[in-house]
Amino acid sequence: MTRRVILYPGEDGYVVAEVPSLPGCVSQGKTRDEALANIQEAIALHVEVLQERGEPVPDEIAIVENV
Repeated sequence: MTRRVILYPGEDGYVVAEVPSLPGCVSQGKTRDEALANIQEAIALHVEVLQERGEPVPDEIAIVENV
């Protein structure tokens, strides 16, 4: 499954990666590529933990609004 990832600069100079469809699934890296690699691992682990707990894995839903 493909998940949307939001990348933004952290206060410490790292690139932060966050997955809106998986609340609490956040990682970071020194570079964009490192942040993306780290968030891929974080997504896999996050989903694994949800499944082990018998909790539902949220679907990817994206709503984009301009405000």
